[in-house]
Amino acid sequence: MNMIANLQTDITPDGPDYDIVRRVIELITEDYRDQPSLEAIAARLNQSPTQLQKTFTRWAGLSPKGFLQAVTLDHAKRLLRKEDMPLLETSIEVGLSGPSRLHDLFVTHEAMSPGEWKAKGGGLIIRYGFHICPFGVALIMVTDRGLAGLAFSDSGDERACLEDMTCRWPNAEYVEDLQATVPYAARVFEPGKWSSDQPLRVVLIGTDFQVRVWQSLLKIPFGKAVTYSDIANDIGSPTAQRAVGAAVGANPISFVVPCHRALGKNGALTGYHWGLTRKRAMLGWESAHA
Repeated sequence: MNMIANLQTDITPDGPDYDIVRRVIELITEDYRDQPSLEAIAARLNQSPTQLQKTFTRWAGLSPKGFLQAVTLDHAKRLLRKEDMPLLETSIEVGLSGPSRLHDLFVTHEAMSPGEWKAKGGGLIIRYGFHICPFGVALIMVTDRGLAGLAFSDSGDERACLEDMTCRWPNAEYVEDLQATVPYAARVFEPGKWSSDQPLRVVLIGTDFQVRVWQSLLKIPFGKAVTYSDIANDIGSPTAQRAVGAAVGANPISFVVPCHRALGKNGALTGYHWGLTRKRAMLGWESAHA
């Protein structure tokens, strides 16, 4: 296996902005009570206020202050309100034609059989590539049946990210192949290419319970959120909230299978496998594009 990341292909013009965005999000999260000004944030990052404002606007379509408002607890609680959101049980039938899903990344999915999952990737050829994206460095992993893995890292941590993902299917054959992964990366992170006429193909590799949880996540409309208890109820296991949380955390196709839209009962972000800062970035980015 080639464990050296290849980052020659940058599929988003504003990809490098994420490093600055990440640092800003960390600062405004840490100093939330102080409500730091744009000038104060810029000084901490050795940036001019004007340049910082331009960077943030280019990345998210709103200012750092607007972004801060988009990731507050109050906003998270608004996402959880159901009055303008179809129930999970009916969101596929109702939501796909409604305004809440106009900006969705349309996905068609299949699950590998229990036998294939138990083989831990045996017989599978998984092609992978690293790409700069709006949330740092994305690791794209595909099979001949579709997208199987999407993970994230910061620059310099690609090796650990790859090891994290390959240990999930240790018996698979891994081939670095940017030609195979570029089309997926370009579609996933470019809302202008999201179309119900050409849904993104994904393949879910997990236990039966995990797959049910991931299928439930796929029902959550863009710019909305649900709680772990909502998901537990949706899959018919209302007392399995802890197991649901574990399955959400094990989701191998982050962002596409939107585990970042799963929140605690009171709107708390709770954990995220690729870091809470990245989860905040995703929710804020979606709020700006919704």
